Parts: sequence; C-alpha cells; structure tokens
Amino acid sequence: MIQHPIAPIFDENAELLILGSFPSVKSREVMFYYGHPQNRFWKVMAFVCQAPVPQTVKEKTNLLLEHHIALWDVIASCEITGSADSSIKNVVPNAVENVINATKVQRIFVNGKKAKALYDKYLKDKTGIEAVCLPSTSPANAAWSLERLQTEWRQLLMGA
Repeated sequence: MIQHPIAPIFDENAELLILGSFPSVKSREVMFYYGHPQNRFWKVMAFVCQAPVPQTVKEKTNLLLEHHIALWDVIASCEITGSADSSIKNVVPNAVENVINATKVQRIFVNGKKAKALYDKYLKDKTGIEAVCLPSTSPANAAWSLERLQTEWRQLLMGA
C-alpha cells in the first residue's frame, strides 16, 4: 500500500474543490500536486484564473487560494503500479468531508474519469455533493489538446 504523502490545499474561504485520483510517481517525488512536467493542470488553472502559469509550490498554492479553490485527491492509500490509474486497487479514501466541513465548498470537480468513478464509489454519499467530471489533464489523455482542456475547465469559475 502506498500512502498519499501530500496535504490538501485549502483555507476556510474555499468555495470549490478539485479532486484527482492519486498522486503520480513524479508528484510523490516532488511532494506536490501535478508534479509531472507534461501534466497540463497548472497551465489549465492559470488560463481559468487568468493568471501567469505558477512555477513554485508557493505560487501554485497562492493561485488556488486566491481563487477560493481547494485541491486534494480521492485516495488516501492504495496499491498502484507506477502512475497508472488503471492499476489502482485496495482503495482507502481520503476524509474529503473534513475539508468540506472546514470550508465554504459547495461544488466539487474531479480531474478525469477514474477520479469520478472513485469519488462516486467512496465519497459521494459522505459529501452529498454530485461531482462534475472534467477531462483529465494527465499527459496520458493525449486526445485532449491544451486548448480543449482550457475550454472545458473554464466552467470551474462560472457561477462561482
């Protein structure tokens, strides 16, 4: 079993929560979310928030908090081969309800279909919130260009 090593990003002003599945090998190495240089998450978030692409952990954290966005993953621990979501088994979910209870989160978005399936299976009943599935920013999701991802992810801040 591999434990999730990265703390959730949030403060009491968070209004929406983005959940991934589980940190990639690279993210676990750098001890921060979406650490693989080919993952487009931070480019997409910069576009959505109309901000420069953050480079440092501090800049990434500030970008999220300034826009009232919380970030975490569905899984607290699991068995996984490399970074492949398809290999995930023996899932122990994170206590996402604790973040929701400590914030103003009313909306949850998931980064990709695996995160959506895991959220629906393990967390939806605990949170009572239907998660909106956005296309994965992973480099494995090569069918989606950066521009298509940016267009789809814009809904994060619509109505916020």
